[in-house]
Amino acid sequence: MRQVRVLDVLIFAMLMMLSTPILVWSHGFAGKRFFPTTLTIDDPFVSDELSFQFDYIKEPGEVVDSPTKVTVISGEYSKTITRSLGVSIGGEFRHLNPDEGKTENGFGNLELGAKYQLFTSAPHEALLSIGLDVDLGGTGSRSVGAESFSTLSPVLLFGKGFGDLPEAMNFFKPLAITGRLGVDIPTRSKNVTTHMLETNGANTNEVDGEPVTENIAEIEREVEYNPVVLSWGFTVQYSLQYLQAFVKDVGLGAPFDRMIPLVELPLETCLNRGCGGRTTGTVNPGLIWFGKYLQLGLEAAIPINDRSGKNIGVRGLVHFFIDDLFPQSLGRPIFR
Repeated sequence: MRQVRVLDVLIFAMLMMLSTPILVWSHGFAGKRFFPTTLTIDDPFVSDELSFQFDYIKEPGEVVDSPTKVTVISGEYSKTITRSLGVSIGGEFRHLNPDEGKTENGFGNLELGAKYQLFTSAPHEALLSIGLDVDLGGTGSRSVGAESFSTLSPVLLFGKGFGDLPEAMNFFKPLAITGRLGVDIPTRSKNVTTHMLETNGANTNEVDGEPVTENIAEIEREVEYNPVVLSWGFTVQYSLQYLQAFVKDVGLGAPFDRMIPLVELPLETCLNRGCGGRTTGTVNPGLIWFGKYLQLGLEAAIPINDRSGKNIGVRGLVHFFIDDLFPQSLGRPIFR
């Protein structure tokens, strides 16, 4: 008898996911609308999920710093406490490879979050949530840019599908938008670094009749301000599954009938402390495929201006629906 190989099992599992009916799934729905987990804009819903993301981009150097290739591997686990309340924990590993200088590796700060789903409208395919994210300062490595102070980020999240449009606009019904509006508040307004410098020849004295030059130490203070930042953005999505199931059967087969082309626009606007009004961000065109238990995503990251960089990056996502994988155990709320 032929030995079963791991590759055979993986192929069989993928075929099973591709062929599973989708209308009975519970994850990320408002009425008929399925909202996928996107790569840069937070989910507008509460759920049990596990995500792994890969990011790569070459960042420009600042002043004396060299341009650096940045690779980030991150993970996040979200758990529902009730059907409307969830918490999350996440972290990332960073690999920094500068054009000049030594390579650095290390973990970023621990990230904690809480989210409450305020409103869900099935007829209007709408969601509204509030949340609080915390970047826990001092838990990561300073060599890869992890800050020593914490950042608190209250946030408003929303999602809206357009399935309630009139019949004359049928082919716009698969459209949906999601977005976030948050404020990143550092717990320390500035970082002050003190350097001891020596200068020669400032004072000359005589010892036993011989002139002696003394070195005088000078103190140099370097101040780096930590501004409050408006973190905002939105996504525009077009669900081919929604088109096929609820608008018109256009003959799409697997895997295309479960794809969602989208564009994400994550932005940050500095509010004070020397950089007020400056906005940075990227435009991220991409594609999401979703199955019953798994979602895959891939995007480009294109800087919107010179302050955001000059190079195009890439992001990839592997996402597991814990609430569908383990509906009677890990995937259900602690308090039902």
